[in-house]
Amino acid sequence: MALLSPSRRLRRTPFSDGVEASGVKAYTVYNHMLLPTVFRSIEEDYRHLKNAVQVWDVSVERQVEVRGPDAGRLIQLLTPRDLRGMLPGQCYYMPIVDETGGMLNDPVVVKLSEDRWWISIADSDLLYWVKGLAYGYRLDVLVDEPDVSPLAVQGPRADDLMAAVFGDRVRDIRFFRFMQLEFQGRYLVVARSGYSKQGGFEIYVEGADIGMPLWNALMEAGKDLDVRAGCPNAIERVEGGLLSYGNDMTDDNTPHECGLGKFCTTQTAIGCIGRDALLRVAKEGPVKQIRAISIQGEPVPVCDRYWPLMSKDKVVGRVSSAAWSPDFSTNVAIGMVRMTHWDDGTELLVDTPDGPRTAIVKEKFWI
Repeated sequence: MALLSPSRRLRRTPFSDGVEASGVKAYTVYNHMLLPTVFRSIEEDYRHLKNAVQVWDVSVERQVEVRGPDAGRLIQLLTPRDLRGMLPGQCYYMPIVDETGGMLNDPVVVKLSEDRWWISIADSDLLYWVKGLAYGYRLDVLVDEPDVSPLAVQGPRADDLMAAVFGDRVRDIRFFRFMQLEFQGRYLVVARSGYSKQGGFEIYVEGADIGMPLWNALMEAGKDLDVRAGCPNAIERVEGGLLSYGNDMTDDNTPHECGLGKFCTTQTAIGCIGRDALLRVAKEGPVKQIRAISIQGEPVPVCDRYWPLMSKDKVVGRVSSAAWSPDFSTNVAIGMVRMTHWDDGTELLVDTPDGPRTAIVKEKFWI
Protein backbone atom coordinates (compact mmCIF):
# COMPACT_ATOMS: atom_id res chain seq x y z
CA MET A 1 0.00 0.00 0.00
CA ALA A 2 1.38 3.43 -0.98
CA LEU A 3 1.96 6.01 1.74
CA LEU A 4 1.12 9.71 1.64
CA SER A 5 4.21 11.93 1.81
CA PRO A 6 3.65 14.79 4.27
CA SER A 7 4.54 18.34 3.33
CA ARG A 8 3.54 21.87 4.23
CA ARG A 9 1.05 21.75 1.34
CA LEU A 10 -0.92 19.26 3.45
CA ARG A 11 -1.63 21.43 6.45
CA ARG A 12 -2.01 20.07 9.95
CA THR A 13 -5.02 21.14 12.00
CA PRO A 14 -5.40 22.42 15.57
CA PHE A 15 -6.62 18.91 16.49
CA SER A 16 -4.02 16.79 14.66
CA ASP A 17 -2.28 15.77 17.89
CA GLY A 18 -5.57 14.45 19.29
CA VAL A 19 -6.45 12.65 16.05
CA GLU A 20 -3.08 10.90 15.93
CA ALA A 21 -3.20 9.95 19.62
CA SER A 22 -6.64 8.42 19.02
CA GLY A 23 -5.22 5.94 16.51
CA VAL A 24 -6.35 7.28 13.14
CA LYS A 25 -5.80 4.63 10.46
CA ALA A 26 -6.55 6.44 7.21
CA TYR A 27 -6.92 9.91 5.72
CA THR A 28 -8.10 11.56 2.55
CA VAL A 29 -6.95 14.94 1.23
CA TYR A 30 -9.61 17.65 1.39
CA ASN A 31 -9.06 21.38 0.88
CA HIS A 32 -5.29 20.80 1.04
CA MET A 33 -5.59 19.25 4.51
CA LEU A 34 -5.82 15.73 5.94
CA LEU A 35 -9.32 14.51 6.78
CA PRO A 36 -9.50 11.30 8.88
CA THR A 37 -11.58 8.54 7.28
CA VAL A 38 -11.06 5.51 9.58
CA PHE A 39 -10.20 4.98 13.24
CA ARG A 40 -11.02 1.38 14.24
CA SER A 41 -12.72 0.20 11.06
CA ILE A 42 -15.36 1.74 8.82
CA GLU A 43 -17.93 -0.75 10.17
CA GLU A 44 -17.01 -0.33 13.84
CA ASP A 45 -16.87 3.46 13.52
CA TYR A 46 -20.31 3.32 11.83
CA ARG A 47 -21.88 1.30 14.62
CA HIS A 48 -20.38 3.52 17.33
CA LEU A 49 -21.57 6.70 15.59
CA LYS A 50 -25.13 5.40 15.60
CA ASN A 51 -25.07 4.44 19.28
CA ALA A 52 -22.85 6.85 21.20
CA VAL A 53 -20.98 10.10 20.43
CA GLN A 54 -17.91 11.02 18.43
CA VAL A 55 -15.66 14.07 18.14
CA TRP A 56 -14.65 14.82 14.54
CA ASP A 57 -11.78 16.98 13.32
CA VAL A 58 -13.44 18.66 10.34
CA SER A 59 -11.02 21.58 10.10
CA VAL A 60 -10.98 20.80 6.37
CA GLU A 61 -14.29 22.67 6.20
CA ARG A 62 -12.38 25.87 5.60
CA GLN A 63 -14.15 29.18 6.05
CA VAL A 64 -14.38 31.95 3.52
CA GLU A 65 -15.10 35.08 5.51
CA VAL A 66 -16.92 37.94 3.80
CA ARG A 67 -17.18 41.17 5.76
CA GLY A 68 -18.00 44.76 4.96
CA PRO A 69 -20.93 46.89 3.75
CA ASP A 70 -21.46 44.82 0.58
CA ALA A 71 -21.13 41.42 2.27
CA GLY A 72 -24.78 40.48 1.84
CA ARG A 73 -24.76 41.45 -1.82
CA LEU A 74 -21.68 39.33 -2.51
CA ILE A 75 -23.12 36.28 -0.73
CA GLN A 76 -26.33 36.58 -2.80
CA LEU A 77 -24.26 36.73 -6.00
CA LEU A 78 -23.04 33.23 -5.21
CA THR A 79 -26.31 31.38 -4.72
CA PRO A 80 -29.79 30.83 -6.16
CA ARG A 81 -31.15 30.62 -2.62
CA ASP A 82 -32.91 33.85 -1.59
CA LEU A 83 -31.11 35.05 1.55
CA ARG A 84 -33.16 38.17 2.24
CA GLY A 85 -35.01 36.55 5.15
CA MET A 86 -31.88 35.11 6.78
CA LEU A 87 -31.12 36.52 10.23
CA PRO A 88 -27.90 36.67 12.27
CA GLY A 89 -27.73 33.45 14.27
CA GLN A 90 -28.91 31.27 11.38
CA CYS A 91 -27.07 28.80 9.15
CA TYR A 92 -28.28 27.93 5.66
CA TYR A 93 -27.33 25.08 3.36
CA MET A 94 -26.44 27.06 0.25
CA PRO A 95 -25.75 25.77 -3.27
CA ILE A 96 -23.11 27.93 -4.96
CA VAL A 97 -23.20 28.12 -8.76
CA ASP A 98 -21.27 29.67 -11.62
CA GLU A 99 -22.70 31.70 -14.50
CA THR A 100 -23.94 28.52 -16.24
CA GLY A 101 -25.76 27.26 -13.13
CA GLY A 102 -23.11 24.59 -12.48
CA MET A 103 -22.38 23.63 -8.88
CA LEU A 104 -19.14 25.09 -7.51
CA ASN A 105 -19.71 24.11 -3.89
CA ASP A 106 -22.46 23.21 -1.44
CA PRO A 107 -21.46 24.85 1.85
CA VAL A 108 -23.24 25.91 4.97
CA VAL A 109 -23.25 29.69 5.25
CA VAL A 110 -23.20 31.23 8.74
CA LYS A 111 -24.57 34.74 9.18
CA LEU A 112 -22.71 36.32 12.08
CA SER A 113 -24.06 39.83 11.45
CA GLU A 114 -25.41 41.87 8.56
CA ASP A 115 -21.87 42.65 7.41
CA ARG A 116 -20.02 39.47 8.41
CA TRP A 117 -20.55 35.95 7.03
CA TRP A 118 -18.67 32.64 7.07
CA ILE A 119 -18.98 30.21 4.17
CA SER A 120 -18.10 26.73 5.48
CA ILE A 121 -16.96 25.09 2.26
CA ALA A 122 -16.76 21.62 0.76
CA ASP A 123 -13.66 20.51 -1.14
CA SER A 124 -12.87 23.21 -3.73
CA ASP A 125 -10.83 26.40 -3.95
CA LEU A 126 -13.87 28.62 -3.55
CA LEU A 127 -11.91 31.44 -1.92
CA TYR A 128 -10.54 32.54 -5.29
CA TRP A 129 -13.97 32.57 -6.96
CA VAL A 130 -15.36 34.76 -4.17
CA LYS A 131 -12.35 37.09 -4.29
CA GLY A 132 -12.71 37.36 -8.07
CA LEU A 133 -16.37 38.33 -7.86
CA ALA A 134 -15.66 40.89 -5.13
CA TYR A 135 -12.95 42.50 -7.26
CA GLY A 136 -14.85 42.25 -10.56
CA TYR A 137 -17.98 43.86 -9.13
CA ARG A 138 -15.93 46.45 -7.17
CA LEU A 139 -17.68 45.53 -3.94
CA ASP A 140 -16.84 47.11 -0.59
CA VAL A 141 -15.88 43.87 1.16
CA LEU A 142 -12.90 41.99 2.54
CA VAL A 143 -12.65 38.31 1.60
CA ASP A 144 -10.19 35.99 3.35
CA GLU A 145 -9.73 32.65 5.11
CA PRO A 146 -9.93 33.24 8.88
CA ASP A 147 -8.26 31.15 11.59
CA VAL A 148 -11.41 29.08 12.14
CA SER A 149 -11.40 25.28 12.38
CA PRO A 150 -14.67 23.38 12.87
CA LEU A 151 -14.88 20.51 15.35
CA ALA A 152 -17.98 18.33 15.09
CA VAL A 153 -19.70 16.39 17.88
CA GLN A 154 -22.01 13.81 16.33
CA GLY A 155 -24.18 10.94 17.56
CA PRO A 156 -27.27 10.33 19.72
CA ARG A 157 -25.41 11.34 22.91
CA ALA A 158 -24.07 14.60 21.46
CA ASP A 159 -26.38 16.83 23.51
CA ASP A 160 -25.19 15.30 26.78
CA LEU A 161 -21.52 15.70 25.89
CA MET A 162 -21.91 19.27 24.70
CA ALA A 163 -23.92 20.21 27.82
CA ALA A 164 -21.12 18.83 30.00
CA VAL A 165 -18.66 21.25 28.38
CA PHE A 166 -20.77 24.27 27.40
CA GLY A 167 -23.71 24.04 29.83
CA ASP A 168 -27.36 23.21 29.31
CA ARG A 169 -27.96 26.25 27.08
CA VAL A 170 -26.57 24.19 24.23
CA ARG A 171 -29.66 21.97 24.32
CA ASP A 172 -31.79 24.96 23.25
CA ILE A 173 -30.01 25.47 19.94
CA ARG A 174 -32.39 24.65 17.10
CA PHE A 175 -31.40 22.91 13.88
CA PHE A 176 -29.28 25.16 11.65
CA ARG A 177 -29.11 27.84 14.33
CA PHE A 178 -26.14 28.82 16.45
CA MET A 179 -25.21 30.45 19.74
CA GLN A 180 -21.92 31.95 20.85
CA LEU A 181 -20.96 29.97 23.95
CA GLU A 182 -18.03 30.45 26.31
CA PHE A 183 -15.11 28.06 26.65
CA GLN A 184 -12.09 29.03 28.76
CA GLY A 185 -12.84 32.72 28.44
CA ARG A 186 -13.45 32.69 24.69
CA TYR A 187 -16.79 32.73 22.88
CA LEU A 188 -17.17 30.17 20.10
CA VAL A 189 -19.90 29.77 17.49
CA VAL A 190 -21.76 26.52 18.25
CA ALA A 191 -24.27 25.36 15.61
CA ARG A 192 -26.66 22.42 15.58
CA SER A 193 -25.52 20.90 12.32
CA GLY A 194 -23.10 18.31 10.96
CA TYR A 195 -22.33 15.84 8.20
CA SER A 196 -24.30 12.91 9.61
CA LYS A 197 -27.93 11.96 10.16
CA GLN A 198 -27.33 11.10 13.83
CA GLY A 199 -27.65 14.64 15.13
CA GLY A 200 -25.10 16.85 16.77
CA PHE A 201 -23.15 20.09 16.63
CA GLU A 202 -20.36 21.90 14.88
CA ILE A 203 -18.09 24.16 16.93
CA TYR A 204 -16.38 26.87 14.91
CA VAL A 205 -13.10 27.11 16.81
CA GLU A 206 -11.71 30.59 16.21
CA GLY A 207 -8.03 30.51 17.12
CA ALA A 208 -5.82 27.44 16.70
CA ASP A 209 -4.39 27.81 20.21
CA ILE A 210 -7.62 26.67 21.84
CA GLY A 211 -8.04 23.60 19.62
CA MET A 212 -6.41 20.92 21.79
CA PRO A 213 -7.77 22.32 25.10
CA LEU A 214 -11.29 21.94 23.65
CA TRP A 215 -10.55 18.47 22.22
CA ASN A 216 -9.22 17.32 25.59
CA ALA A 217 -12.17 18.82 27.48
CA LEU A 218 -14.66 16.97 25.27
CA MET A 219 -12.78 13.69 25.64
CA GLU A 220 -12.57 14.03 29.42
CA ALA A 221 -16.22 15.02 29.80
CA GLY A 222 -17.33 12.16 27.56
CA LYS A 223 -15.65 9.26 29.34
CA ASP A 224 -18.96 8.03 30.78
CA LEU A 225 -20.67 8.53 27.38
CA ASP A 226 -18.28 6.23 25.47
CA VAL A 227 -16.91 9.17 23.49
CA ARG A 228 -14.41 8.39 20.72
CA ALA A 229 -12.61 10.25 17.99
CA GLY A 230 -14.47 9.78 14.74
CA CYS A 231 -14.93 11.13 11.25
CA PRO A 232 -17.57 11.34 8.53
CA ASN A 233 -18.54 7.73 7.89
CA ALA A 234 -18.79 6.43 4.33
CA ILE A 235 -21.62 4.00 5.11
CA GLU A 236 -23.78 6.34 7.16
CA ARG A 237 -23.28 9.17 4.65
CA VAL A 238 -24.59 7.12 1.73
CA GLU A 239 -27.49 5.70 3.78
CA GLY A 240 -28.57 9.26 4.49
CA GLY A 241 -28.02 10.58 0.97
CA LEU A 242 -25.50 13.20 2.11
CA LEU A 243 -23.81 14.31 -1.08
CA SER A 244 -20.06 14.75 -1.45
CA TYR A 245 -18.93 17.57 -3.69
CA GLY A 246 -16.37 16.27 -6.17
CA ASN A 247 -17.70 12.72 -5.82
CA ASP A 248 -21.46 12.86 -6.36
CA MET A 249 -21.59 16.24 -8.11
CA THR A 250 -19.29 18.66 -9.90
CA ASP A 251 -19.58 21.94 -11.79
CA ASP A 252 -21.08 19.91 -14.65
CA ASN A 253 -24.24 19.47 -12.56
CA THR A 254 -26.93 21.97 -11.62
CA PRO A 255 -28.53 22.04 -8.16
CA HIS A 256 -31.71 20.58 -9.71
CA GLU A 257 -29.80 17.56 -11.00
CA CYS A 258 -28.39 17.09 -7.50
CA GLY A 259 -31.83 17.06 -5.90
CA LEU A 260 -31.19 20.46 -4.33
CA GLY A 261 -34.01 22.31 -6.03
CA LYS A 262 -35.72 22.92 -2.68
CA PHE A 263 -32.76 25.14 -1.74
CA CYS A 264 -33.12 27.23 -4.92
CA THR A 265 -35.57 30.12 -4.72
CA THR A 266 -34.24 31.31 -8.04
CA GLN A 267 -37.19 33.51 -9.00
CA THR A 268 -36.55 35.84 -6.05
CA ALA A 269 -32.78 35.37 -5.64
CA ILE A 270 -32.11 38.65 -7.40
CA GLY A 271 -28.41 39.11 -8.11
CA CYS A 272 -27.40 35.43 -8.29
CA ILE A 273 -24.78 35.16 -11.04
CA GLY A 274 -26.30 31.94 -12.42
CA ARG A 275 -29.92 33.02 -12.10
CA ASP A 276 -30.83 33.24 -15.79
CA ALA A 277 -29.35 29.82 -16.56
CA LEU A 278 -31.12 28.20 -13.61
CA LEU A 279 -34.47 29.77 -14.47
CA ARG A 280 -34.28 27.97 -17.80
CA VAL A 281 -33.34 24.70 -16.06
CA ALA A 282 -36.17 25.07 -13.54
CA LYS A 283 -38.69 25.68 -16.33
CA GLU A 284 -37.60 22.70 -18.43
CA GLY A 285 -36.75 20.37 -15.54
CA PRO A 286 -33.62 18.22 -15.21
CA VAL A 287 -33.08 15.29 -17.55
CA LYS A 288 -31.04 13.42 -14.94
CA GLN A 289 -31.03 13.50 -11.15
CA ILE A 290 -29.44 12.02 -8.03
CA ARG A 291 -31.17 8.86 -6.82
CA ALA A 292 -30.66 6.25 -4.11
CA ILE A 293 -29.51 2.93 -5.59
CA SER A 294 -29.60 -0.51 -3.96
CA ILE A 295 -26.95 -2.85 -5.40
CA GLN A 296 -27.64 -6.54 -4.97
CA GLY A 297 -25.16 -9.23 -3.93
CA GLU A 298 -22.04 -9.32 -1.77
CA PRO A 299 -20.34 -6.16 -0.45
CA VAL A 300 -19.00 -4.02 -3.27
CA PRO A 301 -15.44 -2.64 -3.35
CA VAL A 302 -14.61 1.02 -2.73
CA CYS A 303 -16.16 3.25 -5.38
CA ASP A 304 -13.17 5.33 -6.46
CA ARG A 305 -14.49 6.02 -9.98
CA TYR A 306 -17.87 6.23 -11.69
CA TRP A 307 -19.64 2.90 -12.26
CA PRO A 308 -21.90 2.96 -15.35
CA LEU A 309 -25.58 2.19 -14.86
CA MET A 310 -26.91 0.21 -17.80
CA SER A 311 -30.33 -0.57 -19.27
CA LYS A 312 -29.67 -3.40 -21.70
CA ASP A 313 -26.66 -2.05 -23.64
CA LYS A 314 -27.38 1.64 -23.02
CA VAL A 315 -25.70 3.80 -20.34
CA VAL A 316 -28.46 5.60 -18.40
CA GLY A 317 -26.53 6.87 -15.41
CA ARG A 318 -23.65 6.29 -13.06
CA VAL A 319 -22.98 5.33 -9.44
CA SER A 320 -20.65 7.75 -7.65
CA SER A 321 -20.64 6.45 -4.04
CA ALA A 322 -21.39 2.99 -2.65
CA ALA A 323 -20.95 0.97 0.55
CA TRP A 324 -22.24 -2.17 2.25
CA SER A 325 -24.83 -1.29 4.90
CA PRO A 326 -24.94 -3.66 7.89
CA ASP A 327 -28.25 -2.17 9.08
CA PHE A 328 -30.04 -2.56 5.75
CA SER A 329 -28.25 -5.72 4.54
CA THR A 330 -27.63 -4.34 1.07
CA ASN A 331 -25.13 -2.24 -0.82
CA VAL A 332 -26.34 1.35 -0.58
CA ALA A 333 -25.31 3.79 -3.29
CA ILE A 334 -25.77 7.27 -4.72
CA GLY A 335 -26.20 7.59 -8.46
CA MET A 336 -27.09 10.08 -11.17
CA VAL A 337 -29.85 8.56 -13.33
CA ARG A 338 -31.57 9.73 -16.50
CA MET A 339 -35.25 10.64 -16.17
CA THR A 340 -36.28 7.72 -18.39
CA HIS A 341 -35.02 5.29 -15.73
CA TRP A 342 -35.20 7.14 -12.39
CA ASP A 343 -38.61 5.87 -11.18
CA ASP A 344 -38.75 3.95 -7.90
CA GLY A 345 -38.19 0.23 -8.44
CA THR A 346 -36.53 0.50 -11.85
CA GLU A 347 -34.11 -2.39 -12.31
CA LEU A 348 -30.76 -1.67 -13.93
CA LEU A 349 -27.30 -3.20 -14.16
CA VAL A 350 -24.28 -1.51 -12.58
CA ASP A 351 -20.83 -2.27 -13.93
CA THR A 352 -18.70 -2.66 -10.78
CA PRO A 353 -15.00 -3.64 -10.68
CA ASP A 354 -16.21 -7.09 -9.58
CA GLY A 355 -18.51 -7.43 -12.58
CA PRO A 356 -22.13 -6.48 -13.35
CA ARG A 357 -24.68 -6.40 -10.52
CA THR A 358 -28.40 -5.82 -10.36
CA ALA A 359 -29.18 -2.28 -9.19
CA ILE A 360 -32.60 -1.05 -8.03
CA VAL A 361 -33.49 2.64 -8.16
CA LYS A 362 -35.11 3.87 -4.93
CA GLU A 363 -37.34 6.88 -4.42
CA LYS A 364 -35.86 7.72 -1.01
CA PHE A 365 -32.61 7.19 0.84
CA TRP A 366 -32.47 4.80 3.76
CA ILE A 367 -32.22 7.30 6.64
